[in-house]
Amino acid sequence: QVQLAESGGDSVQAGGALRLSCAVSGVTYSQYCLGWFRQVPGKEREGVATIYNLGGTPAYADSVKGRFTISRDNAKRTLYLQMTKLRVEDSAMYYCAVQRGYAGQCSAYTHWGQGTQVTVSS
Repeated sequence: QVQLAESGGDSVQAGGALRLSCAVSGVTYSQYCLGWFRQVPGKEREGVATIYNLGGTPAYADSVKGRFTISRDNAKRTLYLQMTKLRVEDSAMYYCAVQRGYAGQCSAYTHWGQGTQVTVSS
């Protein structure tokens, strides 16, 4: 069974940085996508960054391009989201997710973590 566990969320001042981690286990698919999403109360979940396990260029939401970086450590089975130059509007619950299979796009995630809270203050 796929299990995802986010960590690293914290309260930080605007302009600061945080690195979120997602421990991934139980993923046995040959092809899959890994992604980070975020959500604030009253709004829909927003895709932040996505990578494909067999390569390709990571994709980012326009709002985080140049500030956030998605990466993975295969040996540690961990997905990361390095966030820099944080803004108040980046405050949200952040989730990591896995999409089972791949047919050219990472757009239908099937497994989700419980989330980790990021709060950015001015």
